[in-house]
Amino acid sequence: MFVGVIRFVILTAVLSVVPAAAQDAPAISSRMSFFVTSTGRGFGANLAGLDGADAICLQRATAVGRGDRLWRAYLSAPPTAGTPAVHARDRIGRGPWINAHGVQIAASVEELHSEAANLTADTVLTEAGAPVGPTRHDILTGSNPDGTLVTNGDATCRGWTSHGDGRAVVGHHNRSGGGRGDSWNSAHPTRGCSQAALRASLGDGLFYCFAAD
Repeated sequence: MFVGVIRFVILTAVLSVVPAAAQDAPAISSRMSFFVTSTGRGFGANLAGLDGADAICLQRATAVGRGDRLWRAYLSAPPTAGTPAVHARDRIGRGPWINAHGVQIAASVEELHSEAANLTADTVLTEAGAPVGPTRHDILTGSNPDGTLVTNGDATCRGWTSHGDGRAVVGHHNRSGGGRGDSWNSAHPTRGCSQAALRASLGDGLFYCFAAD
């Protein structure tokens, strides 16, 4: 009898704590239209092309109940035999864009690519509303600061299909390093396209996702 009472008291205490802990985590905003992926595909910069990257954006958004938007990866890509070059800025709609906590990062494409953009380590959050650590601050883009494709050599790991040869231009989600290192979308090229090469320069195959509708 006494043991049963103790078990009841412990169970009651646990149940009373769980809701309080859950309340401490900010809810995902119903207006969320921007995030950085919490994880990459796992194959370095091989995202299975733009379509594969878009699918990952949708998958991540769906996991937190926001899969009812038209999600697009912020990635530029080179032309192929059947398609022209793709510029990241042309894929993401018109804005405004809101992070998982309901904070606006930019009102328009023009503001997004200006110094007025509200992009910092505190506002560039994952789909779950979590910050990204500084050891993973390299975010794949393949883009110039204005959101257009980098055309000086391979900057997209062969159109986001290589996890071996090639390189990719990345931005810094925390806009650190001074000079070009302050760019959220065009800080420097990677050392390669493999997961190991990306991690060598503080990356992990992460990329930005925007709601284009």
